[in-house]
Formats: sequence, structure tokens, C-alpha cells
Amino acid sequence: MRAAMMAALLWTLPAASMAAPDAQAWAQWQQQQQQQTLHEAYPNPRTPGQPWVKVGVRSQTLSVFSAAGALEKRYDISTAKRGVGETQNSYQTPRGWHRICEKIGDGAASDTIIFRREVTPWKYTPELHAEYPNKDWILTRILWLCGQEPGLNQGSRDGVLVDSYARYIYIHGAGRHVPMGTPTSLGCVRMTSEAVIELFERTPVGMEVLIDENG
Repeated sequence: MRAAMMAALLWTLPAASMAAPDAQAWAQWQQQQQQQTLHEAYPNPRTPGQPWVKVGVRSQTLSVFSAAGALEKRYDISTAKRGVGETQNSYQTPRGWHRICEKIGDGAASDTIIFRREVTPWKYTPELHAEYPNKDWILTRILWLCGQEPGLNQGSRDGVLVDSYARYIYIHGAGRHVPMGTPTSLGCVRMTSEAVIELFERTPVGMEVLIDENG
């Protein structure tokens, strides 16, 4: 695309300007063009200049943005079947700003079962799911979220626990029976095993995550 733009520009330049361009000015112009993004940017609204993740509940997508706000990757996900909410035992997905506080499952094979935050030697299969159809399988990777907004998703509110970390709110892999793009979970953010492996590699501990009800 940049090559096509350059060719179009050269075609419209006057002959005199092409005859003897200033080498330094031309090099600077080229560098500026290469640094410009051709896509709309979404910089981190909480910590400018830092990469971030946005979980869109309405769109059922998870987007990864660079430090400059460029969209690096977007995945289909599945949030809570009961909608959004922060109270303990609500089985809802909490809203607001979070961080990735712990990562579990590094190097585990796809579809490895993680039980009580421990990587097991067992793997999910469709046959195993058929045997235990109501099991909330946590597979492959866990990105454990902790809330960053006291009274909303951190600590308690009116004497009721609303703490995402204490509620064990994860981004995690799910079985192939789970339809992505529609709410199905018990509060966590579900992804395919392949997607959560890729996300795990892209996102360090401490990275900010916004769960946006209207996103």
C-alpha cells in the first residue's frame, strides 16, 4: 500500500522537483511516511503510551492494542451467560479496569485441563465432555484478572465482595463445544485453546485489561 502511494505521489510531482530532490529532506519524508499508521488508533485511555486489552461484552470480542493504540489482534470470545456484574456468586462478568495478575499454563499442550489453577496431565476431549456435559472446563492457559477499581471490581461494595481476583475471574481456554461470539460462561472470559495460547504470548503480567459492557 505504501509503495502504491509512493508511486502515485512520484507520478504527480513536477519534473523540476524530481530532477534534483534534496536527499536529506527526501529521506526524512520517507521515514515519516513509514511511521504513519494507516489505521485508526485506540490509545490506552487509562495509561497513555501503554499496550492494553479490551474485552467487548456487547461485541463478544477481545482486542489487543499496541502502545501506540494500533489494533494488533481481535478474537471472538464468550463472556457470562448472566451478563455483567461484580458481586460474588453472581456468575457474571465484571466490568471496568483490570490487570493480568497471574498467568498459568505456560508450555502446556492445547486442551490440557487446568484444575484449581494446577496444570494436570489430562486433556479435554469431546468424549470426556459428553460424559460430563455440565462441567465448566478450564483449558490450556489462565490469565487471572485482578480488578483495579475499588468498590467496583476490587474489594467490597456495601459489605458484599466484588473483587475479581477473589472471584477467580480468568481469561481461559474452553472446549470445542463452546460457541464463541455468544455469552455462555459462568463469569470468566472464554476463548478457544488456540486463541488463548496466542494471547498468553502477547500479554505480560501487569498488562491492563478493560472489560467494557458496551464495547
